[in-house]
Amino acid sequence: MIKEDWVSDRLSNLDVHKSMGSDGMHPRVLRQPVDIVAEPLFIIFERSWRTGQVPEDWRNANVTPVFKKGKKENAENYRPVSLTSILGKTMEPLILEIIIKQVEEKKVIRSSQRGFTKGESCFTNLIPFYDGVTGWVDEGRATDVFYLDLSKAFDTVSHNILLGKLRRCGLDEWSVSWIENCLNGTTQRVVISGAESSWRPVTSGVPPGVSTGPSLVQLPHQ
Repeated sequence: MIKEDWVSDRLSNLDVHKSMGSDGMHPRVLRQPVDIVAEPLFIIFERSWRTGQVPEDWRNANVTPVFKKGKKENAENYRPVSLTSILGKTMEPLILEIIIKQVEEKKVIRSSQRGFTKGESCFTNLIPFYDGVTGWVDEGRATDVFYLDLSKAFDTVSHNILLGKLRRCGLDEWSVSWIENCLNGTTQRVVISGAESSWRPVTSGVPPGVSTGPSLVQLPHQ
């Protein structure tokens, strides 16, 4: 269940230096009057979650190129950044907390899961791996290691598979419906130096916002 103090905390911690999304709402507008806007936004977030309805502005994203290094005339030296609604991004961590609580209660995530898991990292993954491999080598056993790197894994994930996994994991229908409506109605456009492309639907990839997407994709099959 979404709580008002969650909303207040999220608004209070907004980075006012972040760029605004396609809705034109700057994070400073939400952070400074947090005592005034927290309660009405809590009502909006709660209603959105319980009905599964996601405002259209939250599902639109401006994609803009950010220069990395090298020659600026080379398109490969830029990386695309998706700028979504600040309100939508504020809602996403609240949905993520609800999902994490439910999957923990249902023991969906195994103890061996390291990626995108709170308190875990590559380092905590390497320790038991190194322990096991060195033990096998000391015993004189043959040891083979296979490394797999799925290119663009988060960008090409099937929406139907993702939603199916969430339902099989026993996630409440309110949260699944909210994510489903985000996926079904997300659109994006390219914005460069004030010039805008036409809107195009997003048909694959994780839900909007890096806070939620990778964690959902890592859920095991049931």
